[in-house]
Amino acid sequence: MRPHHCLLACFLAAASLGAQSPQEALRSASEKLRTEAFRTYGAYEDLAWLCDRIGHRLSGSPQLDQAIAWAQSRMKAAGLTNVHTEPVMVPHWVRGHESANLILPAPHRLHILGLGGSVGTPEGGLTADVVVVGSFEELDKLGEAVKGKIVLFDVPYKGYGHTVAYRHDGAARAAKYGAAAALVRSVGPVSLDTPHTGAMDYDPAYPKIPTACVTIEASTQMRRMQQRGERIQMKLELGAKTLPDAPSANVVGEIRGTEKPEEVILLSGHLDSWDVGQGAQDDGAGTVISVEAIRLIQTLGLKPRRTIRVVLWTNEENGLKGGQAYRDAHRAEFKNIIAAIESDSGSEKVAAFDLDLRKATPEAKAKALESLKQVGAVLEPFKVALRLGGSGADVSPMVREGVTGIGMEHIASHYFDIHHTEADTFDKVDKDDLAHNAAALATFAYALAQSDVRFQ
Repeated sequence: MRPHHCLLACFLAAASLGAQSPQEALRSASEKLRTEAFRTYGAYEDLAWLCDRIGHRLSGSPQLDQAIAWAQSRMKAAGLTNVHTEPVMVPHWVRGHESANLILPAPHRLHILGLGGSVGTPEGGLTADVVVVGSFEELDKLGEAVKGKIVLFDVPYKGYGHTVAYRHDGAARAAKYGAAAALVRSVGPVSLDTPHTGAMDYDPAYPKIPTACVTIEASTQMRRMQQRGERIQMKLELGAKTLPDAPSANVVGEIRGTEKPEEVILLSGHLDSWDVGQGAQDDGAGTVISVEAIRLIQTLGLKPRRTIRVVLWTNEENGLKGGQAYRDAHRAEFKNIIAAIESDSGSEKVAAFDLDLRKATPEAKAKALESLKQVGAVLEPFKVALRLGGSGADVSPMVREGVTGIGMEHIASHYFDIHHTEADTFDKVDKDDLAHNAAALATFAYALAQSDVRFQ
């Protein structure tokens, strides 16, 4: 063999030996995604803009409209294809002026936040005695003894899922017995005199009464007053009102799959927030993590076999109209949505990806989890658990109809300290955590897009 032919043969043999396996290719892509995420800190810069230049984004507000336009521009700048909005009509609740002042046993101004969907007080406010209860059972025992009074639910935080029932249902339960208004202690573990807001609901069988949240400090103070046998009297003013539904939109962009473009890996967070703070944790973080994940894949020129799509939902906080509208518009596509992933638990490091299969048998769930773990092996450097669990509020309308949901669950050790309060601001976000999360989501999404796995 002539020398140059030998060199060519040796080179081809070495190239063959050095060819990457699919797992090696995924690990290489993951390392590049992580390097790029920490080189640019794109999620952190985007979240700073969203919080500082737009701020909180309640459904129906001009700020949410600005955020929708901004999100489109960021997706287009990232080079995504099929960037568009999908119209949604959303509730339009307005807070208005609000105040609460103790008259008895001693004058004291309280910090409050009306709950989303509450009616307002009569013009000039209402003045009534306050009755403190620690549970729905305690309220039921008092019955009509609370008629004409303000019922305060002073319920210590025992986890969000348990305690949030008092925020959501408190007004309806108090109205059943003729209460004039309802108050709820902030649904969170700590407070710096920071009340928390959130959605509530009425029972059509009973009158709609004004309802608001008070701080942990104020709630426990009024309990002490009642325990001493003191009369508690309050003047409450809520200027809340509900306007006609307003136009809004989900924002969508994607990287088209090279081999199976009809099959979709969906990444998402919700763009709206409550009308306090800046919505940094809830859910500005989920929004920018999702956009940054798909942008990293696009920037590095990776070519996913399946389509990777990002959807930024409107109206998660007080209606879920964005998720419902997407479900209704995309039913024909359900069989090809391989996974609908949602990030909506803050900015701290991702702890797990939770597989949510509502219609599968226990045996099918166990098999699907094994498939998830095989695909997710590439996540080992991120120290992320892969388990069965819940997905997310916005994807839940699809998941209930058979789509595979996956929840991106964050550590959230301090999430509920500031959740739905004025303290949900950008300064509490760690830039390294955001970069880590974006790289983890990008790695996971790309691995799913390269695989042939179906979970059901």
